[in-house]
Amino acid sequence: MIHCRKMKEPYSITGWSIVRKDRVVRNDKVESGTENFINFATFLKNLYKKEAVSYPKFYKMDNLSKLGFLASELLFKENTFLDRYDKKDIGIVIMNSSSSLDTDLAYNETIKDKSNYFPSPSVFVYTLPNILIGEICIRNKINGENAFLVSGQFEPERIIDNVKLIMDKERAQACICGWVEVLADRFEALLFFVEKENRLKEQGMNDRSVPFAIEHLVNFYENK
Repeated sequence: MIHCRKMKEPYSITGWSIVRKDRVVRNDKVESGTENFINFATFLKNLYKKEAVSYPKFYKMDNLSKLGFLASELLFKENTFLDRYDKKDIGIVIMNSSSSLDTDLAYNETIKDKSNYFPSPSVFVYTLPNILIGEICIRNKINGENAFLVSGQFEPERIIDNVKLIMDKERAQACICGWVEVLADRFEALLFFVEKENRLKEQGMNDRSVPFAIEHLVNFYENK
């Protein structure tokens, strides 16, 4: 087990989004359920249309990037926190268990048969999991520090430890963090926006915040 670093100051979660097969959640509001679930690709396309997102590049992304991108759109849509910070002061830390394996397998299909060899540069680009972070950054003009972590399971302590590492050293004033996992039709995304508690109190904006602590991330992951 990784032990979290001691915080220089307390941090809070001020917004969150959850995307799973059975529900889509923004903060405490359930956006949709499972009534029309057909398959993952259709699910992503329908969520994109439902949220009225206008970003044609979405259709060129791999499934991991599409899922993380949509989770970030949900996170930002009804919140103003991106406008409260210089974009270079916003960090990103995302974790999953399969890295880019979902896309790796698709790419392997294009190169395994030497008699029918058709490697795709557009697919190859997405055989790095941190491209997901790049897509979120490009969309929102975020250029702060970032990290993509791979672990066998959801490890909130590792997420917290890395976020604190960035924020305690003043490399970011706020951070997007969470878990985005895709492998075939198995998928889930949880994203959080983390801010310094002292700054929230100064601005009178700490009434809806949740402490940035292991038990709360576990609660979101297991029960929300």
